[in-house]
Amino acid sequence: MRKIIPIAAPEQRGGCDPSAGGPAEVVHVLQHTSAEYLGHIEDHLEGRGVRFRYARPFAGKAPFPAPDALGEGVFILGGGPWGSAGARDVPTLAEEVALAKACLEQDLPIVGVGLGAQILAIAAGGASESAPLTFSVGKARRTDEKALGGYLPETYPLAIYMRDRAVPPADAAILAVDEEGRPALWQVGERALGFAGHPGLKVAMVEDLIMEFEEVPPPADIERGLAALRREQRALEDALVPLMAGIVKLTGWMKLPA
Repeated sequence: MRKIIPIAAPEQRGGCDPSAGGPAEVVHVLQHTSAEYLGHIEDHLEGRGVRFRYARPFAGKAPFPAPDALGEGVFILGGGPWGSAGARDVPTLAEEVALAKACLEQDLPIVGVGLGAQILAIAAGGASESAPLTFSVGKARRTDEKALGGYLPETYPLAIYMRDRAVPPADAAILAVDEEGRPALWQVGERALGFAGHPGLKVAMVEDLIMEFEEVPPPADIERGLAALRREQRALEDALVPLMAGIVKLTGWMKLPA
């Protein structure tokens, strides 16, 4: 099991003054399991000096920020076997939907991954639909060459370990679709993104999810998914480079050169 290391308070970490055009003060990261965290995304945020802080209410530590104290926005992670469509809802679903709504109302950046994307969809006027716990590794295809300011790759690995699926609201812009034509990446408003898969997923995170919960996908899916994720790990890391450039540009978490 991954050891969670507390992140220093914003005033104890490096970074630029956001008032001077540098990175944001702090981004709140809502975590639902010990195993699933930002993964490779951490390196990209830290490399840009973007401060972030995990909230881990499932462990009785670091509760959610108040709706009026959301800092520079929220990153909502996946939940392993936790979902949002009624079969096995994450216990903090109502509170997280309220936080996502607060972000949208205040025009603060919000990025949802897996379960996080479902929560964002509900908050934005969409919904989530029931689907079994799934582990799959496929491909996402860009639908708009201008997506994420032109940084979204034409295709990229789509790694999903998730129960249920997001149903984006009617006014959402679908930026990428999976191999079955379902939304893989979508945007609502100016600074809110929903990812069906985790763009920074690591093999060890999936292995820890399998150990953390009794409920897991079918054994054949686990074996096939882990083999595919190992094959695609380098491609996933490579795709994350332009993805993160687009994310930080859209969210405003760090100003990029013109």
